[in-house]
Amino acid sequence: MSNEIPDRPEQSGLITALQVPRNAIIGVAVGIVLAIIVYLARIFEILGPFAGTRQYPVIGPEGWFIVLAFVLATSTALLVTTILTVVSAVRLIREL
Repeated sequence: MSNEIPDRPEQSGLITALQVPRNAIIGVAVGIVLAIIVYLARIFEILGPFAGTRQYPVIGPEGWFIVLAFVLATSTALLVTTILTVVSAVRLIREL
């Protein structure tokens, strides 16, 4: 029995073919821009005052909204990246 490990095929080829790095950059940019817009609209009450009477413990309302903006940015980035990668995969499949 040989102690050599068999060569594995290069796995970055699929990532490159599906343009995942480009899709991730676009997704992160869209997520950050959307989160900033929503955060500013909420903090500066661009769409009017908030009608709720809530208590925001520990970090106050601005702190909680920045946490929510982070969640919105990351989930939007993942969604946009996934959609763009699926579109790239469909295009590659149609080319075959």
